[in-house]
Amino acid sequence: MELKGVYTALVTPFANGAVDYGKLRELVALQVAGGVDGIVPVGTSGESPTLSTSEHMKVISEAIAAANKKCYIMAGTGANSTEEAIELTKHAKEEGADCSLQVTPYYNKPTQEGLYRHFATIADKCGIPLVLYNVPGRTGTAIAPETIARLSKNANILGVKEAGGSVERVSEIASLCDIPIMCGDDSLTVPMMSVGAKGVISVASNIIPAGLKTMVDACAKGDFATALKYHRKYYRLFKDLFIESNPIPVKAAMAMLGMIREEYRLPLCEMAPANREKLKATLSKALGKNL
Repeated sequence: MELKGVYTALVTPFANGAVDYGKLRELVALQVAGGVDGIVPVGTSGESPTLSTSEHMKVISEAIAAANKKCYIMAGTGANSTEEAIELTKHAKEEGADCSLQVTPYYNKPTQEGLYRHFATIADKCGIPLVLYNVPGRTGTAIAPETIARLSKNANILGVKEAGGSVERVSEIASLCDIPIMCGDDSLTVPMMSVGAKGVISVASNIIPAGLKTMVDACAKGDFATALKYHRKYYRLFKDLFIESNPIPVKAAMAMLGMIREEYRLPLCEMAPANREKLKATLSKALGKNL
């Protein structure tokens, strides 16, 4: 498969403390109808830290079944334990996932050699395309461009999700290897694609999949004038969806739109009232409707 376009970092809907699998299937159908290239179940936006292993696996299985091969499934199966990541990734492969998103191990802060061995071991043992996920703001450790270049030589490393907040890193990685790069920050999609990124793994596309798809397709065609119009239209929404820790704002926004129940698992909780009002105003303006 070729890594490009819009992949939605799908939220995990809850109802009375349990995963709402019926609503999950509805959300997948909405994404398919919106024309996205792929869906990422159980990433950070899917509240992976608070799902049990059995829930984690079932969300991936349900997303695969609901998508019914109408878009790619990039299963979030990373962990800070290599063996746990292997277990989750093998299950995703068996269920029919197209590729796997592998977050940088968090909290234990491995060295660059440790990172290399972690990702290489998963790639070699699982035999499914892997997308490296650089998000130092969440994990405390960045994957050095040199380590990405080294890993790019592994046939099972498909690409990298770059969520370090730096457009410059796209150019640095591209100067060292030709691995496909996906933007991990909605607000940086257009600038990152202008220097070579192939698309975005998006939070905002939970709400506006078609808008994100149009913006990214325009970038891919070199029509940055059109892409910039969409960027400006949705920029404040891109930013305010991170006014508190993801996925709190996006789930709040989806609840405002009647898409899901607003429910989280501790330690995540509802938004502060002032932030909620700010997000509501931004969402209303971006979508052109009163909420």
